[in-house]
Amino acid sequence: MAASLARPGSSWRSWAGAWRKPRIDSLDPVRDGSRIAVLGNCQAEGVAQSLRLLLPSAQVHLVPFDGLGRRYGSLERLKADLAPFDHVFTQFFPEGFVEGGNVHALGDGDPRLRLYPTILFPGYQPDMVLVGDVGALSASRLIASPTGPYHSAIVLCAYLEGLGLEDTVKLFRESVYTRLGFYEAWNVAAAELLGSARDIMFPLEAELARWSRRGCFMHVLNHPKLFVLADIARRLATEAGLEPLPARVEDYLPDDLAADVVWPLYPDLAVHYGLTGTMLFKDRARRGDPKLYDLRAFIAASFAIYRRHAPEALGCIRVAGWRANPAVRALFRA
Repeated sequence: MAASLARPGSSWRSWAGAWRKPRIDSLDPVRDGSRIAVLGNCQAEGVAQSLRLLLPSAQVHLVPFDGLGRRYGSLERLKADLAPFDHVFTQFFPEGFVEGGNVHALGDGDPRLRLYPTILFPGYQPDMVLVGDVGALSASRLIASPTGPYHSAIVLCAYLEGLGLEDTVKLFRESVYTRLGFYEAWNVAAAELLGSARDIMFPLEAELARWSRRGCFMHVLNHPKLFVLADIARRLATEAGLEPLPARVEDYLPDDLAADVVWPLYPDLAVHYGLTGTMLFKDRARRGDPKLYDLRAFIAASFAIYRRHAPEALGCIRVAGWRANPAVRALFRA
């Protein structure tokens, strides 16, 4: 193992009490094991935290994608900063994140670099969409909803079709979900996730089966629950020749992404998967208790936001497709 467990009378420093808010933004001089850099989006912090717990002697450094170009300026400078590390674990990033190339340019000829998958899975929340200038890849170009950047496609389409609150509430039913393809969304999401993982030589068939047995494993379509990120971390460590502790990460660390938005698994969809659903939408916790919306409150708050924008600013490819399809549009006009 990377570090042995403390024996009675030994001076080995236990990790057990230091994980409520671990520091992963700087190297820890007390740790003298492998030096690991973790690059990625909002999922990377959970991977890095998991690695720090599973590898008690490892020095783990988080490099968020957010602001990557601003912090490093060029790919060459990023490479220079990563030079001291024994392992570099990163999600894919395209051209434009940092001047000089994409993730393949970063890893060209570098045996330390290992790609790990970005977990995107809308199968449990097929109604969730982004609204605004999605192609800009900037949160500032998106329209905010009552729950961060995440909107209900049904609610948005109902608003654009001129429906009121009560008529919109009635759209949240099994027959509408069936017509909109929501019951096929899980299989589509699974195929896309597994395909993208195979593309980077990180197959996830076994993991997806295991995650699914634990119920809904996503908070929102791009925020997996901590046990998902812990599985990714454990596998990165194992395949790098390291020896992670046999601990369930979620038993020791808080799930930081649970403090962000949580989108419900609608009851009719939940029944389809043999699970229990709800219609409670949770906004990001800022101070005190998180703000929860039931369905009527969420619709009303969404409508209030939409009224502040011109209809043409409420861009959403899926909703535009629905409105261009007479058969689907009839659902909202009935």
